[in-house]
Amino acid sequence: MNSTLNHKVKAVAINIRKRREDLNYTQEYLAAKLNISQNAYSKIELGYTKITVERLFQIADILDSELTDLISPNKAEAA
Repeated sequence: MNSTLNHKVKAVAINIRKRREDLNYTQEYLAAKLNISQNAYSKIELGYTKITVERLFQIADILDSELTDLISPNKAEAA
C-alpha cells in the first residue's frame, strides 16, 4: 500500500513538472507565484514535500490546468 501511495505522489510531481515545462515556466516563476523559495518548489516537483490540497489548487490555477490532470497517475506514465 505504501509503495502505491509513493507511486501516486511521484506521479503528481511528474505531472506538475511536465505541465510547467510545457508552458516554458521556470521553477523560479512558479515559486514566486506561490510565494515560496525556488528550493521549496523544487522539493514539490521531486515529490519530497507533501503538498496540501490548497497548494495543489494554487498550482493548477497557475499552470492553467485541471486539477484532475495533475493528479492522474496515467498522465505521468504517458510522459
